[in-house]
Amino acid sequence: MRTSPALRAAALAATATVLLPLAACSDDGDGGPGGSTPTTASTASPTSTPGKLSSQKLDWKPCPAPSEAQGSGTSPSPLPGGTKWECSFMDVPLDYADPGGRTIELALIRAAAKDRDRRIGSLIFNFGGPGGSGVATLPSFGTAYDTLRTRYDLVSFDPRGVGRSDGVECADDRALDARYEQDGTPDDAAEQKAFAQDQKSYIADCEKNSGPVLPYVGTTNAARDMDLMRQVLGDDKLYYFGISYGTELGGVYAHLYPRKVGRAVLDAVVDPTEDSLESSLGQARGFQLALDNFTADCASRDDCKLPGTTARQVQDGIAALLAKLEKKPVPGLGDRELTETQATTGIASALYSKETWPLLEQGIDEADGNNGGLLLALADSLNGRSANGHYDNSNAANTAINCADSKQRYTLEQTRKALPEFRKASPVFGDYLAWGLMACTGWPVSGAWDTPDVSAPGSAPILVIGNTGDPATPYSGAKAMAAELGKGVGVELTYKGQGHGAYNSGSTCVQSDVDAYLLEGKVPKAGTVCG
Repeated sequence: MRTSPALRAAALAATATVLLPLAACSDDGDGGPGGSTPTTASTASPTSTPGKLSSQKLDWKPCPAPSEAQGSGTSPSPLPGGTKWECSFMDVPLDYADPGGRTIELALIRAAAKDRDRRIGSLIFNFGGPGGSGVATLPSFGTAYDTLRTRYDLVSFDPRGVGRSDGVECADDRALDARYEQDGTPDDAAEQKAFAQDQKSYIADCEKNSGPVLPYVGTTNAARDMDLMRQVLGDDKLYYFGISYGTELGGVYAHLYPRKVGRAVLDAVVDPTEDSLESSLGQARGFQLALDNFTADCASRDDCKLPGTTARQVQDGIAALLAKLEKKPVPGLGDRELTETQATTGIASALYSKETWPLLEQGIDEADGNNGGLLLALADSLNGRSANGHYDNSNAANTAINCADSKQRYTLEQTRKALPEFRKASPVFGDYLAWGLMACTGWPVSGAWDTPDVSAPGSAPILVIGNTGDPATPYSGAKAMAAELGKGVGVELTYKGQGHGAYNSGSTCVQSDVDAYLLEGKVPKAGTVCG
């Protein structure tokens, strides 16, 4: 089954520790298992970019179809009115500590502003992950940002290590199929040994296939790339729209270049004060809250396909289905089966947006009837698997970027000790997220920080939007980000709703405030609430 572009876009806009236990990186200060001595991720302080790079001219051409690393598909269709998407490549230093050394290419995409006489500049988007291809994602939103295109060129990019930007390569398609079928919530010593061995093999593949670039794919370098992009696009200030992990990237940029911030929106905000244990626990609570809201909605309707007259009864039925799948998977798609882990991934995928709750209801109902096709398709969407069986590189990039950023590594024993707290946070997603803490254990690159510094004294105001029902980036992250950016910089706006993010939720209140800010420079009053 082919999933919708909107769902795929939501999957790409997952948070910094994306809900994929086999791909997400952890942050614990205690050292993990050994292996070779890790290389330190590049942490050079910002330097002036060599003139030959800041003055480079981009060669914009019609966009090709997305590559397998970007997610496959067809070339983006023209926008209403005939505006065509254009693509190009920009050279950036591999290592900013050696700006005259080796360069790599970043893939870019743009759609030109409609009102050229009133054009402000380029509005750069990052949709999250980390690991999501902006080149493939921006066109999938169609006309969602058409109002902003009146005065901005809409621009996005594949960050370093992603898609066509020297994309990180780890395991092949066959190995990834086996990896995602594996039990992601090991219960006994044998399962835990298999889990740890799979993790070790995956990291070895990443190092073998992409070792030279792994120290340089972290968020600080991506922020430096954005400042070079700003210069090459001809803007004195950065105009930016960051979603999910893109909010962390935006915060790091503001810290490095506060005087270069023009207008910036951070939507679905990652909490910059949390280490990965705290972040993962927050995500467990966030996805549990979203599941509670879904099951309450289902139980309140006479036409709900799932058994139960209360939210608790509906959720008990889901837990029973997962327990059944752990013992015996059901037929899925082709010769693939739906396992407990794939079903949990599929449920998480559908919780990113309230619009996909009907698919979740149908998928659970069908899986309970021995047909796991829909839940497996939902899992494929989040795992980056296309209908032709090929995987994009979003999860490989996710691991590489997270592990380049985060210093913390978890041992097997530390993970076991964390399980009770995670189970308390979420009976459904707790184990699943707790075992994801080991994703960076044994990674060949040491991380750059415990938590990112996003303080930005001297920056222009930055609009920070929190969604009270967001499963992946809980609402509390917006308040923390606004505070960390600093007084007079972080301006918080609250959306009382469901799903991941607010601007594309359908709220005219949120959209009008964001549009007025980006297009006219009208900063909303701090503490504004949209229902």
